Amino acid sequence: MRKQHLAALCLLVLSATATAAERDAKSIVRDAIDHWRGLSSYTEMTMVIHRPDWERSMTMSAWTKGEDHSLVRVLEPKKDRGNGTLTDKKSMWSYSPKVNRVIKVPSSMMGQSWMGSDFSNKDVARSDEIVDEYAHSVLGVELVDGVTVYEIESIPNEEAAVVWGREVLRIREDHVVLDHAFFDQDDELVKTLTTLEIATMGGRTIAQRQRMIKSDDAEEWTEIVVNKVDYDVDIADSLFTRSNLRNPRD
Repeated sequence: MRKQHLAALCLLVLSATATAAERDAKSIVRDAIDHWRGLSSYTEMTMVIHRPDWERSMTMSAWTKGEDHSLVRVLEPKKDRGNGTLTDKKSMWSYSPKVNRVIKVPSSMMGQSWMGSDFSNKDVARSDEIVDEYAHSVLGVELVDGVTVYEIESIPNEEAAVVWGREVLRIREDHVVLDHAFFDQDDELVKTLTTLEIATMGGRTIAQRQRMIKSDDAEEWTEIVVNKVDYDVDIADSLFTRSNLRNPRD
């Protein structure tokens, strides 16, 4: 009987340890998302889409508020000016002045390319689903240039309706994501988001330049460069409406 109690106690301790590890891994991912987004934010950025035989760039403005609201609007080049993407909770809409229509992006297209880039609509939406619909574990911890870096593996829960088979992130102790790898259902690496430059902007340390690279062709990539960012800014809820997406009042 005493051995049975001891075995039960050991199982309880192991279970508690595993739960704590899961909670710590989840909090690392959650803190990284919150750090990048803030309570609210305004960002000016440049996106460069590179292919072996051509390259194009766009400058954009982006606003976020809380976990559910984001708006991205293209400023340049002139032919793309006014194109926009609105995320409101779990819904996404796009707008093009050329057709003068606000179109809802169906869930079946959330994994599709955003504006011809290597980012998907889901990437732009910056959904928190990775936090709540995945199980997280710490694969390893290392020091990089004197900074602690956590390698986190995130595996979707069985009932989660997600595209990826798993995701692996390398996150610094100051919440900067160094790498974010996406694997398909066959555990093949599809693409990786890598931080190329880190800077202090808007009062916090962030990934200033990131590159999304396709695993099957390193010559096809998209970079996002943050030119300016302000955090915890006062943004009216009316900014995140389909009416404002079509007829900007910001």
